[in-house]
Amino acid sequence: MAYLSMMIVVWNIMNNLAEIVTYLPMKGITIPYFVKRFVDPSLAFAVGWNYWYAYAILVAAEATAGAILVDYWSTPVPDAVWITIFLLVILFLNIVAVGIFGEAEFWFASIKFITIMGLIVLGFVIMFGGSPNDQGRLGFRYWNDPGAFTPYLVDGSTGRFLAYWTAFVRAGFAFITSPELIALAAGETIAPRRNIPKAARRFVWRLAIFYGFGSFIIGVIVPSSDSRLLSPSSNATASPFVIGIARAGIKGLNHVINAAILTSAWSAGNAFLFSGSRVLYGMALSGDAPKIFGRTNRNGVPWVAVLATWSIGLLAYLNVSNTGAQVFTWFSNISTISGFIAWIVVMITYIRFRKALVYNNLLHTLPFKSPFQPYFVWFILGLVCVLTLTNGFQVFFPSNWSVSSFLAAYITLPIFLVLYLGHKLWFRTKWMIKVENIDVISGKKEMDEICELDEKPIPKNWLQKAWFWVA
Repeated sequence: MAYLSMMIVVWNIMNNLAEIVTYLPMKGITIPYFVKRFVDPSLAFAVGWNYWYAYAILVAAEATAGAILVDYWSTPVPDAVWITIFLLVILFLNIVAVGIFGEAEFWFASIKFITIMGLIVLGFVIMFGGSPNDQGRLGFRYWNDPGAFTPYLVDGSTGRFLAYWTAFVRAGFAFITSPELIALAAGETIAPRRNIPKAARRFVWRLAIFYGFGSFIIGVIVPSSDSRLLSPSSNATASPFVIGIARAGIKGLNHVINAAILTSAWSAGNAFLFSGSRVLYGMALSGDAPKIFGRTNRNGVPWVAVLATWSIGLLAYLNVSNTGAQVFTWFSNISTISGFIAWIVVMITYIRFRKALVYNNLLHTLPFKSPFQPYFVWFILGLVCVLTLTNGFQVFFPSNWSVSSFLAAYITLPIFLVLYLGHKLWFRTKWMIKVENIDVISGKKEMDEICELDEKPIPKNWLQKAWFWVA
């Protein structure tokens, strides 16, 4: 339920961005660029640094996750060694071996795709009684005992709702910064006004398959009471899929899957370091960050920005003095709240963009229009604001109060406000660009002329027709 709910939020964010970038699919565009153009330079400055902060924290989160996954094998090697290896490899791929970055990501992504599809199929096999041990047909056994809902903090229906709401907030971590990739890719995409809407429409179905079925399978093959699940009280942790395979008695496969998931964490850390460094590099070029972060080597790699982003990943060494579960929760809270703030800014930008189109009588020129707008974006904006404010509601229960958990859940909010208000006071920018002054004209004619040259490919046979539909 939580993942399905979050999918609706992400679908809206994806459509908001798709409408904007198909209207202006300019090369080198970023989210802060649209925020500065349609809303306010101060908000663009704050959200740019917020994105960098989120990506940098995600590097630390993935390094921590990597140490947790390796700990499944109970190696005598300290966690600090695995974190060091993890961080050095992604640094190497981002600076020294940048030429094979794309190749590495291709193989990482292929492993992830094959693994998750195989796990979903295997999960259904286990569910219907295909496991080699004496589990029998699981069906929905664990939905009855210990139960599909585990009351959280309090008993009864309130406890069940709090459990759902906590899962809803936590599900955001899986999607943070994902929809934004469509905006970054639009300027580099062939035929953006044909391919970006196609990607946006199919994005929700891909989420349903990978996250919807994935979370469903986890709830079917693993009881919530399993002691090996990630929790503050237990550091003998593993992926729920690995636990489910081990419970089914499938020997050896749990180690293969754990290794595959480890490569996924490595891939994510690699991509987050790349994205975060490019955000910082872009801000340096636009004057929103110190010029030193705009330095590049002879291969064009912004090595100073890469090192600055990577250095935040060193926070993963907190894992040495705390449980991996606790540290991972801190990082996931910090990055999730940053992602929610970024989504709020994206929706505000979309609302201003749409109002400017209406004012200029240009709404009918949108190459791609998503359904239920503008009402849907207002509903999701209110929902994400509530999610942001309740991200760490658990700490306000007397038995759960923790200064570290409170800071992890809410420290990003004052940081963002300081960046926003500080820039506004320093540069004396207006509160918000007036609708009549928002520029929705510049670049539009040039983009129209370029996109008119696009010729839709005509399939020669049924195989090509199927491929064009998929790709």
